[in-house]
Amino acid sequence: QVQLVESGGGLVQAGGSLRLSCVASGNIFIFDAMGWSRQAPGKQREQVAGISNGGTANIADSMKGRFTISKDNAKNTVYLQMNSLKPEDTAVYYCYANRRGVTSWGQGTQVTVSS
Repeated sequence: QVQLVESGGGLVQAGGSLRLSCVASGNIFIFDAMGWSRQAPGKQREQVAGISNGGTANIADSMKGRFTISKDNAKNTVYLQMNSLKPEDTAVYYCYANRRGVTSWGQGTQVTVSS
């Protein structure tokens, strides 16, 4: 089973930026899709962004224009660039990878945006 390790979270002021990275233990081109979800305290996990094997990206409506997802197959890494961060973006961000209907998850990285 693939291991996914996220990094890049932290504390940032509103309006700031962070780039999250998710490194997979194997080749990411085998996955149908990879992406990011987040879960804020007391809330359900929600989809943030996804990117297909072919590189097609999707961003949740509330994050369009602020977040960008990309990947580097050579580095087995998926990125989430987050700009113009808001306090409501505070959450644990999880990386995931889908293959043939099976989803693998990382341990998550905390993002805290102060007002």
